Amino acid sequence: MDAVPRIRVVIAKPGLDGHDRGVKIVARALRDAGMEVVYTGLHQTPEQIVRTAIQEDAAAIGLSVLSGAHMTLFAKVLELLKDDDAGDIVVFGGGIIPEADMPELRRMGVARIFTPGATTQEIVEWVRSAVPARV
Repeated sequence: MDAVPRIRVVIAKPGLDGHDRGVKIVARALRDAGMEVVYTGLHQTPEQIVRTAIQEDAAAIGLSVLSGAHMTLFAKVLELLKDDDAGDIVVFGGGIIPEADMPELRRMGVARIFTPGATTQEIVEWVRSAVPARV
């Protein structure tokens, strides 16, 4: 029997932020939509997140950042992916991220930022359209 291609996403909570209710809701919504989701848990370093994404053959990494360290954390994840020849992994995120920082995040290579108020359906639809499925 042939394997059905599925979107594989690593969902991560980098840094010292301990609030994970929203990221768990997003992880569940993606899973319920038929995606393979690996949630890494709280307090992950960029190195741990990238290592997990590569080991899991993930097509995307979703970061949840509420701590205000989004510029540093996204930049480090993107740098590590590039260094590990994994720059094809789509990076997106959400959290408390000022509108003024979004152009710089996009310039860095963050594919999409979801701010408070984004629906899980909006996130699911975007991931389906922007992230390739893998067997």
